[in-house]
Amino acid sequence: MAWSIFVPKPPPAEPGVSELVEVQQDDPALEGYAEESDSGEALLGTEEEEIALSLGIPGEPGSYKMLFTNRGARLLSMHLGDFSMEMEAEGGESTDPASWVELLTSAETNEGSTGSLGFTASSSARDLLVEPLENVLWQHRLMTRADDGADGIEFTYAPGTGVVFRKRLIALEGYQLHFELELENVSSDSAGSLKQFSFTPAEVVPPHGNEAFYQEPQTLAAWTSGMGAQPAIEAEISGGGSDDRVGPLPAPGSSYLSFAGVHNKFFAFLASPTTPQHARSIIGASYRRVQDQAWLNENPGEDPEDAWKYIVCDLALQLPVPEIGSKLAVAFDIYAGPKQRQTLEQASADFIGMLDEDIGFFSWIANIITAILGFYQSLVGNWGVAIILMTVTVRAVLFPLNRRAQTAMARFAKKMKRVQPLLDANKEKYKDDIKKQREEQAKIMQQEGAFPPLGGCLPMFLQFPVFIGLFQALRVHFDLRHQPFILWMKDLSMPDQLMRIDLNTHLPFIGTIEYLNILPLIMIGLWIGQHKVMPQPATSDPKQEQTRKMMMGMQVFFAFLFYNYASGLALYMITSSAIAIFESLVIKKVWPIDDNEQAAKKPGRFMQKMAELQKEQQRRLEQEQKRRSSAGGGGKRKKQRR
Repeated sequence: MAWSIFVPKPPPAEPGVSELVEVQQDDPALEGYAEESDSGEALLGTEEEEIALSLGIPGEPGSYKMLFTNRGARLLSMHLGDFSMEMEAEGGESTDPASWVELLTSAETNEGSTGSLGFTASSSARDLLVEPLENVLWQHRLMTRADDGADGIEFTYAPGTGVVFRKRLIALEGYQLHFELELENVSSDSAGSLKQFSFTPAEVVPPHGNEAFYQEPQTLAAWTSGMGAQPAIEAEISGGGSDDRVGPLPAPGSSYLSFAGVHNKFFAFLASPTTPQHARSIIGASYRRVQDQAWLNENPGEDPEDAWKYIVCDLALQLPVPEIGSKLAVAFDIYAGPKQRQTLEQASADFIGMLDEDIGFFSWIANIITAILGFYQSLVGNWGVAIILMTVTVRAVLFPLNRRAQTAMARFAKKMKRVQPLLDANKEKYKDDIKKQREEQAKIMQQEGAFPPLGGCLPMFLQFPVFIGLFQALRVHFDLRHQPFILWMKDLSMPDQLMRIDLNTHLPFIGTIEYLNILPLIMIGLWIGQHKVMPQPATSDPKQEQTRKMMMGMQVFFAFLFYNYASGLALYMITSSAIAIFESLVIKKVWPIDDNEQAAKKPGRFMQKMAELQKEQQRRLEQEQKRRSSAGGGGKRKKQRR
């Protein structure tokens, strides 16, 4: 930080002009760094440059377009060659390289430009350097299959202190890369001493879409206690307004790192140590937030807190300096690709924990739902139709419970219609004694057995986790990305977007309205219709009528709340409401609900126990009231005698 403040970054050299790197040994920012010496040849770049590297075949997994800088040997940007932010008119991913998904980018901050695959030294390693690793110009060479057997790039830097640093990135199959940090001891007498460094896999992962329901990007570190053990994940979410700019991602107990990195809604950049031995070199993980100074400059009227848009994961490494003539390397397998379950499982089973972390508490239900969705999609070939079939399946499974609850509620409503005159008469009789009115009302309800059935709310409670699981699953389910349904609905992971209206306004909860979305409006109409066909209360109680209106208002509010949500969820809600209306208007007429009162059953042990407790509580209250009344009267008599 001191180096960045007191020593401004020099401007890039003009093309074709060599820039000699001068090291000022008397600079205060270099305190603790080694003096130049003859203990090893210095290897460093002569001018700052950017290096473009393309890997793989465009349109196939493992196709990347990368841009590096030799200053700090960092990765400035990475684009995925088989995924696009846009779709072709006839469907499918766009093949235009300009629209390829940008997985990594560089942001301008007060300390300069960011870069991924960063490698920095702590104070304990400064005796191996003459200036910070992130500021020096590294030498580089491109590797091809003709010489090293793999495509990639290698950076080398020797400060002249007897050690050589190397970074090596090599392409593997699919979305996997191999990355090495190497330390070679040429002539340093620091052999055997432990030095600490910091490795930053992904500096800036941009958000995939500005969705209000999913904050991105997010960083995480997953720790495991051994082979086959489920990793424990520590995660942080980016977002403006947070006071904790930095913080730990602690390891639980005696465990070592499984993987760490940054991800957005649909894509991830994750680093996994290749062996447990390499993992044990990682002694900690932390996060820090990154402020986008360029955005702040372009939006001078915005809150500066909103410029903290990105988040970073830093890994603390502890490495021994090898013996003279030896090398030491820490290797990572890098996953840079989609958050697609099958693809992640092929790379590492531990990565599935990231998906479960995305979904949350009801991840097990969401996994069942997505499995059902995948099954139907394999049959019909359309994810929208699969959502409809899955909704029908859920409603069919819950139908017996719904039917039983509806029958119980119908019988309760009919009984209340019969009991209501007794309650009204009791209310009129004891209108001046509210306490007595309530006691008599309780007796009438108990004698008539007019209590709401306990199972009346059971179907709602059973559907709630299903709804939450589906809500979470459709939010991040990669297979719905760029998947069309019918007509104008081209992407089930996004709002249906019939036409662009761009109202240039930002509403609470809803966000910015840029498109006319039809599905949420249809959903509102169906929810109101469903509310209309529901059985109405048997009484004309104003409170019940007010509650009914409030419920309908809440339904309309929630529909607007989901205005900019994934059209796949709206499709589920529309289908579910349509089935409920069909059930009320058709099924209940063909197969009427039996609302005849049943013979009173002897209360079970639990209900008997509850009744006894209620009587005991009532008896204690009456005794307490008598005691207070007696004490109050005695006090008055004493006062009169005086």
